[in-house]
Amino acid sequence: MLNYVWLALMVGAVLIGGYQGHLKEVADKSFEMTEFAVVKTAFPLIGIMALWLGIMRLAERAGLVSLLARALRPLMRWLFPEVPQDHPALGSIVANMAANMLGLGNAATPLGLRAMKYLETLNPNPGTATNAMCTFLAINSGSVQIVPVTTMAILAANHSNNPSSIIGTSILATFCACCSSVWMAKFLSRLPIYQLPADKTIEAKPKVEPSTTDSPSSLQEASGLRPVSWLGGLILVMFFMFFICLFCRQLLIPDSSGAAARSFLVRVVDAVSRLLVPFLLAAFPLYAAIRGVKVYEEFVDAAKEGFDVAIRIIPFLLAMLVAIGMFRAAGGIDILSRLFSPLLNLIGFPSELLPMVLMRPMSGSGTLGMFTELVQKYGPDSLLARTAGTIYGSTETTFYVLAVYFGSVAVKRTRYALIAGLTADVVGVVVSIAVCRLVFG
Repeated sequence: MLNYVWLALMVGAVLIGGYQGHLKEVADKSFEMTEFAVVKTAFPLIGIMALWLGIMRLAERAGLVSLLARALRPLMRWLFPEVPQDHPALGSIVANMAANMLGLGNAATPLGLRAMKYLETLNPNPGTATNAMCTFLAINSGSVQIVPVTTMAILAANHSNNPSSIIGTSILATFCACCSSVWMAKFLSRLPIYQLPADKTIEAKPKVEPSTTDSPSSLQEASGLRPVSWLGGLILVMFFMFFICLFCRQLLIPDSSGAAARSFLVRVVDAVSRLLVPFLLAAFPLYAAIRGVKVYEEFVDAAKEGFDVAIRIIPFLLAMLVAIGMFRAAGGIDILSRLFSPLLNLIGFPSELLPMVLMRPMSGSGTLGMFTELVQKYGPDSLLARTAGTIYGSTETTFYVLAVYFGSVAVKRTRYALIAGLTADVVGVVVSIAVCRLVFG
């Protein structure tokens, strides 16, 4: 699927650019995007990847990742039936989903890449996406976000009377988008065209009954972990009490955005978002040290992987970003907008939103720029601005997500992942428009 999309973007950019006299802009943008893909996207990921891969290694060694996976075992068993119940991939997937829900993009991406690495260890066909990988990408394309922090910040900066008004509409739209993408992934995985030869082999394997050696106590003995002593427990309690005090203090800080008083839910989620990263950076190493893990050595060993992952994704990232940049520079987005506007006007779709909707799966920064223009032109409390904010908060840069996540494990045949991801985008847009008209119209 991506083969045809990438070819259409490249050839379409040259043809459209030649027709409109923008070939120079197309050529310049191709060189600009190569620098952007490598220098401004892949290289900055090295530090972020190294940090979070190291932290997650400590969480694994301390047994926190497997504990997290066990807590959500029924849901994970339905979403990823081919992944063993105690596999570390499930813990990384849950951590990635939690980071996405709280809008912690810098933490969510490394956690997702680590999950993809674990899923690749179960892949019987290297280079081809498994059903678990496609489902995981579908979840990321339609990931539920509790608070759309970026859109709220844009609305508040433009003096909105109630920038948090889009929280409810965004949650509903992104929930529908996530459910639809997962359903589409499950449906497509059953079609004969997407069946893999290894699928039947995996399903034919006899189920292995859990043995006594899989109990938590035996796992602790095998991994060399020591139980938490009374002193370690006291230290953990004091640490948690400290962050609870910080959380309460954060709730009492007055809102500096100049907007109206925020709801209690918004203040709680905002406080959690501010404190979660510092909490994880300290809590995981502390708990691992109490369990007897050599925290510095384990962190350094895992952090080395950050550079390797960032280098592996460069070709995939470069190919996708160059094609998208060339198509934008040629005027392809404008042509598609003019082409579909009459039809969309007939069904009540605001034509002013179409350029942003078409840009969203391709470029997050480009979409953010268009959203800001809409807010400034029509007002932050207009139906159009609130609808655009809901769309931005309930959709994802699908092509970028696929390029980065699949590129990290050198998967070239993505099967139905793109269709499932675009399904989330379409459903998110449709539900956003319908819900905003119902709530704000």
